[in-house]
Amino acid sequence: VQLQASGGGLVQAGGYLRLSCAASGRTFRNYNMGWFRQAPGKEREFVAAISWSGTSTYYSDSVRGRFTVSRDSAKNTVYLQMNSLKPEDTAVYYCAVDPKLSGLRIRVFDYDYWGQGTQVTVSS
Repeated sequence: VQLQASGGGLVQAGGYLRLSCAASGRTFRNYNMGWFRQAPGKEREFVAAISWSGTSTYYSDSVRGRFTVSRDSAKNTVYLQMNSLKPEDTAVYYCAVDPKLSGLRIRVFDYDYWGQGTQVTVSS
């Protein structure tokens, strides 16, 4: 089972990036998925989550209105569209699977099967 995150890079403040998280080895179409990030010297924090059906989403206060999470179950892929990026968005971004069939959750330890992360750097 692997989660491959991609799409990170260097962008100027106000710019945008689209992250992808592709799952292989098994399907996660029946599971809620989450995006987290970790900046240097800081704890990993919740960014966004999406339900297995794609009909429910939830965002942290710091990204709500700027980021959009979506999924393509046929491709076993989850996306994070990041607009109006700020220097404080700089971090390694991770996708993860919530193994419990429940409502959307935001705690790191609620999630399993973490991807390797992709670096996002926003310059001022």
